[in-house]
Amino acid sequence: GYDQNPNKRYPVLYLQHGGGEDETGWINQGKADSILDNLIAEGKATPMIIVMDRGYAVDPTKVVEPAANRGPGPNFMSGNVFPDVVLKEIIPMIDRDFRTIADRDHRAMAGLSMGGFLTFQTTMTNLDMFSYVAGFSGAALIPQGGDITQVYNGAFNDVEALNKKIKIMYISTGLEESARMYATVNNFHQALEKAGINHIYYESPGTSHEWQT
Repeated sequence: GYDQNPNKRYPVLYLQHGGGEDETGWINQGKADSILDNLIAEGKATPMIIVMDRGYAVDPTKVVEPAANRGPGPNFMSGNVFPDVVLKEIIPMIDRDFRTIADRDHRAMAGLSMGGFLTFQTTMTNLDMFSYVAGFSGAALIPQGGDITQVYNGAFNDVEALNKKIKIMYISTGLEESARMYATVNNFHQALEKAGINHIYYESPGTSHEWQT
């Protein structure tokens, strides 16, 4: 309906692929277009603009941190400056060239696996820009029993404020995922629960680190 009403503006979902994939993954494998068409037809989703970009962005001028100093995220994300690209390049371009509702209340980010880690890396350090956050088999790296207040520049410190800012925080994992991946997402869920941070947690029965999850 985008071309039918030239005055209508839309919320935006920034949707990221997993490691080893690219910006075509959510269409070719994830069937995001068919899923959203069906949800919109059933009245379960609001018509929206979905933006998918390639999630590999390395600044050659930045020194890669030693493994011991790296923040949340898989090791292969060390030095990834994709959050800067999202904030400084992609969002301004999308808001300029398309009819968006250009505020945090109408801006979401979600991702699969690596895209989930990138989502939390981007949104939790820029809470003035996003109000919906989701990770599918990807979240934030919180060691079991670890202190959630020590990540993302203290984004999880003020629980009351965070619960007001984030309209939906969603994380999920498959029950047949590798032990490491399951623990990564589940530990984050437990840390959120312990801190009293509102979120939706879902475990997919019988699925592994795959699109079905």
